[in-house]
Amino acid sequence: MDNNLRPLTDYRAQHFIWQASGKVATITLNRPEKKNPLTFESYAELRDLFRALAYASDIKAIVLTGAGGNFCSGGDVHEIIGPLTKMSMPELLAFTRMTGDVVKAMRACPQPIVAAVDGVCVGAGAMLALASDFRYGTPNCKTAFLFTRVGLAGCDMGACTLLPRVIGQGRAAELLYTGRTMTAEEGHLWGFFNALCLPDDVLATAQQMAEQLANGPTFAHAMTKKLLHQEWNMSIDEAIEAEAEAQAICMQTQDFRRAYEAFVAKQQPVFQGD
Repeated sequence: MDNNLRPLTDYRAQHFIWQASGKVATITLNRPEKKNPLTFESYAELRDLFRALAYASDIKAIVLTGAGGNFCSGGDVHEIIGPLTKMSMPELLAFTRMTGDVVKAMRACPQPIVAAVDGVCVGAGAMLALASDFRYGTPNCKTAFLFTRVGLAGCDMGACTLLPRVIGQGRAAELLYTGRTMTAEEGHLWGFFNALCLPDDVLATAQQMAEQLANGPTFAHAMTKKLLHQEWNMSIDEAIEAEAEAQAICMQTQDFRRAYEAFVAKQQPVFQGD
């Protein structure tokens, strides 16, 4: 085993709930009385955790959700917004870089992230959902990139890069300029949500997808995630070459051999991620 790898099953979260079951971990934002807002501390812990997941030996997929019928209401008004009005420019830049680092860490960790979204999903909360690899919502979802409604630019935490790639440039421009709420139906139609579920089913649906991913060829899944991200900045020729190299690497894995041997034996392959 790589000496850098370490287990995270027993990780003790300070600012949210962390629950590991088998190869899947669920992160639950847990301040339901305020619709699960983020604080300086929870931003930092999320950043550090997603960075650590790059070296996790036991966790193969992540579910991200919120408690109490809401996903996340963004930055806490009193614990973040108020203090920001009193900070110097270097302090403000340190904060905005930290929030962006959460998204960068989510995109860089090899595990697929499946968001289970219900109720309020706004501001930085909408960015956490957007930075995930899969999003399952409910008819109750109210998603808004409401930065302009508090006097800020729509370009926050990578919104101007990520959102157009998910729902298209024109739709993204409308949401980022106006800060209006995207309905659940719009989110599903536009591709923001992979599917809409009943509120009682959305977490189980996300966890089922995460289990499926975690039991698949996880080394290859990590390669897919990496290339989905990196190819945004490549020409088509560069992308094809990168995929040729990635696939040649995957062809050296034991999972590739297991799949072949299972096919020959007319069995289902049992992947182990190596």
